[in-house]
Amino acid sequence: MDVKYPIGQLLVPEHVTLENVQEWLKQTKTYTQRLRETVDGLSEDDLNKTYRDGSWNVRQLVHHIADSQLNMYQRLKLALTDNNPTVPAFGEEQWAIQPDTKLPVESSLKMLEGINERIVELGEHLTEEQLNRVFTHQVNGEIKVATKVAKLAWHEEHHLAHIKNALAK
Repeated sequence: MDVKYPIGQLLVPEHVTLENVQEWLKQTKTYTQRLRETVDGLSEDDLNKTYRDGSWNVRQLVHHIADSQLNMYQRLKLALTDNNPTVPAFGEEQWAIQPDTKLPVESSLKMLEGINERIVELGEHLTEEQLNRVFTHQVNGEIKVATKVAKLAWHEEHHLAHIKNALAK
């Protein structure tokens, strides 16, 4: 198993269908509960575990997941409401060391509950036409709504696997 990509890298079908989107949304819909079941009641020692040398610890991962979903949700909304908006990259390494990442993980779990609920509601009403709308990422270039929905689901699962690997060490 690749420790850095325990569920593999993101693979998006060339032609994303609304059925693909519904499958990804099923993961997003249940994610916060599954994450909560994994991290609820962890000790400080457990929250400080890492899945590999030099990686973020469990606490940082939980906060990163919330930060990332927030940014990806905003990009999704912009792509649906603006004509090919340009969005900034977010410095995840710098976000991961800000003072709010010392808070209990509950703050990010609550945040994720709301963001994921909004993502699912939005996603369940996407049309085929909207899947092809785009935004331009400052670093990664043009990204379709379909790709962003896939990444929203994949990214959470990717880091849940990291957390489970850290806790199994």
